[in-house]
Amino acid sequence: MSATETREKLLAGALRTLSEQGIAKTSARSIATTAGVNQALVFYHFGSVDELLAAACRYGAEQRVARYRLRLAAITTLAELLEFGRVMHEEEKRGGHVAFLGQLLAGAQTQPRLAPATAAGLDLWIEEIEKVLGRVLEHSPVAEFTDPAGLARAVAAAFIGLELYEGVDEIGAAGALDALEQLAGLIGVLEDLGPVAQHAVRLGLRRAKRQNTPSDRRIP
Repeated sequence: MSATETREKLLAGALRTLSEQGIAKTSARSIATTAGVNQALVFYHFGSVDELLAAACRYGAEQRVARYRLRLAAITTLAELLEFGRVMHEEEKRGGHVAFLGQLLAGAQTQPRLAPATAAGLDLWIEEIEKVLGRVLEHSPVAEFTDPAGLARAVAAAFIGLELYEGVDEIGAAGALDALEQLAGLIGVLEDLGPVAQHAVRLGLRRAKRQNTPSDRRIP
């Protein structure tokens, strides 16, 4: 095998080992066994198991985002984004990627080297979600009151939370997704209002924003 092929086998082996055996049982030996290569190659190509896991996180995220990029680009409403989230969740769960994410997040709590790589992997998703939100909210009555970048991070954090929460309360997680769809439906209703009604909504939102902004932060 070439060096590139070996590295890819190790990255794929790390992803599979972490999702199937958990962070506690993930070692150079277990990864090498899964990848079907010599254990010494872990250290030759990556230096340490932590460095391999960090690289695997980035590698896995790049693959997953690339898989869904075209579908994300076709989304035109919040309702479609949430429906995509449901479909993606089922696909990722079947592929073992949800389990991998859970183990990686758990490992990052005790192994600081994993935290930056985990965040970088999540940032790839957040970047794509931000593009979708910026596009679908551009002409919405609530556009000027939302921050697509911050909202994208909130969506990503909520999705991660639901992924982990489902493991202990599947019905509750489904109910949370249903509630998010209700909010998306509400925004859809606002978008269908006429110009006069939309103007009234914007005025009301501006008034509420001023009331909720501390006086020392208000713009004269």
